[in-house]
Amino acid sequence: MKTITGIALLAASTLMAGLVGTAQAQGDNTIRAGVYLVHYDANAADISGTGAGAVPPGVNMSVNDVNTLYLAYVRRLSADFDLEVAAGIPPKTNTTGKGPSTLGSVPYSGQVVSTSRWFAPTFLVNYKFFDESSAFRPYAGIGFNYTHFFDNTVTPAGNAAFGGPTTLALTNSVGGAATIGASYRLQDRWSLYGSYSKTRVKSDMTANTSGVIRKTTIDFWPSAFVISAGYSF
Repeated sequence: MKTITGIALLAASTLMAGLVGTAQAQGDNTIRAGVYLVHYDANAADISGTGAGAVPPGVNMSVNDVNTLYLAYVRRLSADFDLEVAAGIPPKTNTTGKGPSTLGSVPYSGQVVSTSRWFAPTFLVNYKFFDESSAFRPYAGIGFNYTHFFDNTVTPAGNAAFGGPTTLALTNSVGGAATIGASYRLQDRWSLYGSYSKTRVKSDMTANTSGVIRKTTIDFWPSAFVISAGYSF
């Protein structure tokens, strides 16, 4: 996966550097707004700890899907290439206990044990198919994503499962991203867009319960359907 991410970053950087001169000469600007429909194909190592933080085998977590506002700035680099910078309103994401139904006498599986918000801009270079005069233009893109987690909060159910008041930390992530989609021009300045994106987001989680440390690593693998409208100027 590190190789895939490296190739994506190198490809995006090379395309951006090679096409920026064209953008300066004949660039158009587009602002897009719509909705992100985010699905997580998350997988995580079982939560682990030692000594007082020892955890029974099979204690894991899952991440609930979420919807949020999509916002993007798109720069026309040439007749065939665009640079897209996409982000959204940081959504609140719920993490649910997965594994045993209880930890001791405390309910665990299916309980919302923590919540987090994330700011996750994605940088893409998109190649557009068909002639520029065509109203309908499919496209495909590659680039990278940066994710910063904040407002990490353990719920009362999570505190009970971990054995007391617990703080949560998630490391930032940089990973490859890819997208496919299509645009339909309604008139000179307005267009509609639909796309599907897949992103690598990986984070190390540390839970601290009064000095008792428990850890896991989560591969979120978010996939996002986007429906949006764009205005060019």
